[in-house]
Amino acid sequence: MPVSRAAIIGWGDVATVHREAIDAIAGVELVGMVDTDPARREAAERDLGVPAFDTVDALVNAVDPDVVHVTTPHDQHVSASLAALALGVHVVQEKPIAASLADAQRLVDAAPGARAKIGICFQNRYNVSSQELRRLLDSGALGAVRGAYASVVWTRTADYYAAKPWRGSRARAGGGLLINQAIHTLDLVQWFLGDVVDVKGHVAQNKFGDVIEVEDTAEMLFTHASGVQSSVYATLTAPQHRAVEIELDCENAYVSLRNGLTVTWADGRVETFDERRANSGGRSYWGVSHELLIRDFYTRVDDPEPFWIGPAEAMKSLEMLKRTYEVSGF
Repeated sequence: MPVSRAAIIGWGDVATVHREAIDAIAGVELVGMVDTDPARREAAERDLGVPAFDTVDALVNAVDPDVVHVTTPHDQHVSASLAALALGVHVVQEKPIAASLADAQRLVDAAPGARAKIGICFQNRYNVSSQELRRLLDSGALGAVRGAYASVVWTRTADYYAAKPWRGSRARAGGGLLINQAIHTLDLVQWFLGDVVDVKGHVAQNKFGDVIEVEDTAEMLFTHASGVQSSVYATLTAPQHRAVEIELDCENAYVSLRNGLTVTWADGRVETFDERRANSGGRSYWGVSHELLIRDFYTRVDDPEPFWIGPAEAMKSLEMLKRTYEVSGF
């Protein structure tokens, strides 16, 4: 692979794991970054040892990156990605695709005609558990899926929102728990079970209503195109993080995704697939697969086909959660 010149747009928390991936992939070199905040630009120049700029145009004109990594707050995702694509620069963008459906649609519409490629970071599709479950579903060995359950039971504090107020802003974040924490699980649920055609549910501010505009708890019932239903519960009100759970009740087995994959077959056999472990400066609940997704993107960057997790694919989980807000009147 020829040397690829990479840049980071947005020097926030998740930018750490993107920097780690860039450093880990042979043939990829970090050459610059962008942030609108002068203090963060100064910190990034010191921490990264590369020049920092205040706009995507200035970055591209000065250091000519091949790929940019968009790690800004949600409401800035689309503007940064569109600016890069318009200049012929490939994009690896953090989830969600956007804070709003209208902004997301702008990116969906722009991607097919762009001179460059874009991938959205739903890295949990690269987990061992996700890959093995997708393999089993595709093979037909599990038989018909009769139903599914998923949960994201985590903890947050008021200080978490005070540290970065955009997280609690409906306009800037696009939502709360569902768009910021549970969206990876929503993505996996629809990836495993198919497109969602009906949504019922409710969201609530059970704990943080006095400090945020967005939800901290949600329960949903999704109906997929096949007729199968999935029940999902998520909250940030627990005293400790629990492992994310996804369970599928299948004709030939009961499948549990929880820190790995356990398949309990109807004939009594039990198969387990352990998850990978990796050291990172990022938060543990981000998982270990950012590098795998980013490495895969760089490997495919010169392929004529779009990246397999592009804007249209990323739109599906955003539509699920936005529909949940709509039906619950939130």
